[in-house]
Amino acid sequence: MRCDAHTFAQMYETVYIDLYRFALCLMRNKQEAEDAVSEAVLKAFENIRTLKEEKAFRSWIFTITANTCKSRLREAAKEKSESIEETLTNTPSEEIDYGMAIDIRRAFTVLDEEEQTIIGLSVFGGYNSREIGQMLKLKDNTVRSKKVRALEKMECVLR
Repeated sequence: MRCDAHTFAQMYETVYIDLYRFALCLMRNKQEAEDAVSEAVLKAFENIRTLKEEKAFRSWIFTITANTCKSRLREAAKEKSESIEETLTNTPSEEIDYGMAIDIRRAFTVLDEEEQTIIGLSVFGGYNSREIGQMLKLKDNTVRSKKVRALEKMECVLR
């Protein structure tokens, strides 16, 4: 697709809030989410010529953002050598409900990448099954089924 900076900016304007929410759900940190979105937008702008149709922009840029977040999380995990216990002892107790934060994080990590994306888009991003299906190129019913199974998995961990 041929696209100038102005056209790209117009397309980006329609999704930027949702992209940030999505990245925030995956990254769990405001600054990291902002950085991931910035990196994803730069990648998207540099590769806009690979997009075949303008109507596919939303799902295309969400895919780039998801891949960017996953990559950044993998890099952070490699670099980070301190354990969860060290992190918790360095955080003031009145700021975080440690038990709940650990439980939810653990429950979220039992999900595979696709399930995390579906739950993230649904619960944190506010998207419905049809919208998620369009982004991930899945049928609405498939998204609903995967969401139910993912929430059941999380519920088992949280019990």
